[in-house]
Amino acid sequence: MKIVNILVIHGPNLNLLGEREQDIYGEVSLGEINAKLRELAREEGVEIKIKQSNSEAEIVETIQNERAWAQAILINPAAFTHTSVAIRDAISAVSLPTVEVHLSNIYAREEFRQHSLIAPVASGQISGLGINSYLLGLRAAAHLIAAKK
Repeated sequence: MKIVNILVIHGPNLNLLGEREQDIYGEVSLGEINAKLRELAREEGVEIKIKQSNSEAEIVETIQNERAWAQAILINPAAFTHTSVAIRDAISAVSLPTVEVHLSNIYAREEFRQHSLIAPVASGQISGLGINSYLLGLRAAAHLIAAKK
């Protein structure tokens, strides 16, 4: 069985999960999310690389640098969802199936958060389900890879 490789990217301020705005993002930490993702990846026979960055440039470079290894991307662009043409263009340029995820329901939040620059170049988006957004997103990314074969 061929190994499936999925790049997981966490955007800015997600390193503070569990500490910040728990009424919006919950009590789960980024470490807990990563542990659950690794556990699910093992169960599903998927290899993952996980990267968190507060830097738009670093996220773009990660997408570009991992394009030969990754077969899909799972990304929570966080605040860059609403502002980053550069991340959108990097996702578009690498032509990998991409699943955008958000812990909170961005469409139930402030008006400026209700528009995603990433969604039009993503294969799909999952939001508002807390940690399950990530877990469903990982399953969806693996399914997208399988569907391409």
